[in-house]
Amino acid sequence: MANHYGKVGVIAGLTTFVLLIVGVRNIVGHTIEILNFIAFSIFGLIIGVAFTALLFYRLKIAFPIFFVSCIVAFFEMFRSYITDVNGQGAEIGILSLFIFTSFGLGLALIVQFGVMFIRKKK
Repeated sequence: MANHYGKVGVIAGLTTFVLLIVGVRNIVGHTIEILNFIAFSIFGLIIGVAFTALLFYRLKIAFPIFFVSCIVAFFEMFRSYITDVNGQGAEIGILSLFIFTSFGLGLALIVQFGVMFIRKKK
Protein backbone atom coordinates (compact mmCIF):
# COMPACT_ATOMS: atom_id res chain seq x y z
CA MET A 1 0.00 0.00 0.00
CA ALA A 2 2.96 2.32 0.53
CA ASN A 3 3.61 2.38 -3.23
CA HIS A 4 0.07 3.56 -3.94
CA TYR A 5 -0.02 6.54 -1.59
CA GLY A 6 -1.35 8.88 -4.29
CA LYS A 7 -4.27 6.59 -5.08
CA VAL A 8 -5.10 6.19 -1.41
CA GLY A 9 -5.06 9.96 -0.95
CA VAL A 10 -7.35 10.55 -3.93
CA ILE A 11 -9.78 7.87 -2.77
CA ALA A 12 -9.79 9.26 0.79
CA GLY A 13 -10.36 12.81 -0.45
CA LEU A 14 -13.16 11.83 -2.82
CA THR A 15 -14.81 9.65 -0.19
CA THR A 16 -14.71 12.55 2.27
CA PHE A 17 -16.20 14.89 -0.33
CA VAL A 18 -18.99 12.46 -1.24
CA LEU A 19 -19.85 11.64 2.39
CA LEU A 20 -20.10 15.32 3.26
CA ILE A 21 -22.40 16.03 0.32
CA VAL A 22 -24.58 13.00 1.00
CA GLY A 23 -24.83 13.88 4.67
CA VAL A 24 -25.76 17.51 4.18
CA ARG A 25 -28.08 17.00 1.22
CA ASN A 26 -29.82 13.73 2.07
CA ILE A 27 -29.78 13.49 5.86
CA VAL A 28 -29.96 17.13 6.91
CA GLY A 29 -31.98 18.21 3.88
CA HIS A 30 -30.15 21.44 3.08
CA THR A 31 -29.66 22.52 -0.50
CA ILE A 32 -26.03 22.42 -1.58
CA GLU A 33 -24.70 25.75 -2.82
CA ILE A 34 -21.44 26.49 -4.61
CA LEU A 35 -19.73 27.57 -1.39
CA ASN A 36 -20.61 24.20 0.16
CA PHE A 37 -18.95 22.44 -2.75
CA ILE A 38 -15.86 24.60 -2.35
CA ALA A 39 -15.67 24.01 1.41
CA PHE A 40 -16.25 20.26 1.07
CA SER A 41 -13.67 19.95 -1.70
CA ILE A 42 -11.07 21.84 0.36
CA PHE A 43 -11.71 19.62 3.38
CA GLY A 44 -11.54 16.52 1.16
CA LEU A 45 -8.26 17.79 -0.27
CA ILE A 46 -6.86 18.29 3.22
CA ILE A 47 -7.84 14.76 4.26
CA GLY A 48 -6.43 13.29 1.04
CA VAL A 49 -3.13 15.14 1.48
CA ALA A 50 -2.91 13.98 5.10
CA PHE A 51 -3.43 10.34 4.10
CA THR A 52 -0.91 10.71 1.27
CA ALA A 53 1.68 12.30 3.53
CA LEU A 54 1.30 9.61 6.18
CA LEU A 55 1.87 6.90 3.59
CA PHE A 56 4.62 8.77 1.74
CA TYR A 57 6.69 9.21 4.89
CA ARG A 58 5.95 5.60 5.91
CA LEU A 59 4.35 6.44 9.24
CA LYS A 60 3.01 2.94 9.81
CA ILE A 61 1.58 3.61 13.26
CA ALA A 62 0.05 7.02 12.50
CA PHE A 63 -1.80 5.91 9.36
CA PRO A 64 -4.19 3.40 11.02
CA ILE A 65 -4.81 5.73 13.97
CA PHE A 66 -5.77 8.56 11.62
CA PHE A 67 -7.85 6.19 9.49
CA VAL A 68 -9.84 5.03 12.52
CA SER A 69 -10.27 8.61 13.74
CA CYS A 70 -11.72 9.59 10.34
CA ILE A 71 -14.18 6.70 10.47
CA VAL A 72 -15.22 7.63 14.02
CA ALA A 73 -15.54 11.28 12.96
CA PHE A 74 -17.91 10.44 10.12
CA PHE A 75 -19.99 8.17 12.34
CA GLU A 76 -20.25 10.97 14.89
CA MET A 77 -21.18 13.45 12.18
CA PHE A 78 -23.96 11.23 10.84
CA ARG A 79 -25.16 10.48 14.39
CA SER A 80 -25.41 14.20 15.09
CA TYR A 81 -27.28 14.70 11.83
CA ILE A 82 -29.78 11.97 12.64
CA THR A 83 -30.43 12.89 16.29
CA ASP A 84 -30.55 16.66 15.56
CA VAL A 85 -30.42 17.85 19.17
CA ASN A 86 -32.21 21.22 19.62
CA GLY A 87 -32.11 21.87 15.87
CA GLN A 88 -28.32 22.17 15.98
CA GLY A 89 -27.49 18.75 14.51
CA ALA A 90 -25.92 20.03 11.29
CA GLU A 91 -23.59 22.46 13.04
CA ILE A 92 -22.65 19.99 15.76
CA GLY A 93 -22.04 17.28 13.16
CA ILE A 94 -19.65 19.37 11.06
CA LEU A 95 -17.82 20.64 14.14
CA SER A 96 -17.46 17.12 15.52
CA LEU A 97 -16.07 15.98 12.16
CA PHE A 98 -13.45 18.73 12.21
CA ILE A 99 -12.57 18.14 15.87
CA PHE A 100 -12.30 14.35 15.62
CA THR A 101 -10.18 14.41 12.47
CA SER A 102 -7.80 17.10 13.74
CA PHE A 103 -7.51 15.42 17.14
CA GLY A 104 -6.96 12.05 15.43
CA LEU A 105 -4.19 13.42 13.22
CA GLY A 106 -2.50 15.07 16.19
CA LEU A 107 -2.77 11.94 18.30
CA ALA A 108 -1.49 9.77 15.45
CA LEU A 109 1.58 11.95 14.95
CA ILE A 110 2.31 12.14 18.69
CA VAL A 111 2.10 8.36 19.04
CA GLN A 112 4.20 7.78 15.91
CA PHE A 113 6.98 10.15 16.94
CA GLY A 114 6.85 8.90 20.53
CA VAL A 115 7.42 5.33 19.33
CA MET A 116 10.19 6.50 17.00
CA PHE A 117 11.86 8.37 19.87
CA ILE A 118 11.66 5.35 22.19
CA ARG A 119 13.08 3.02 19.52
CA LYS A 120 15.92 5.44 18.78
CA LYS A 121 16.90 5.61 22.44
CA LYS A 122 17.43 1.85 22.70
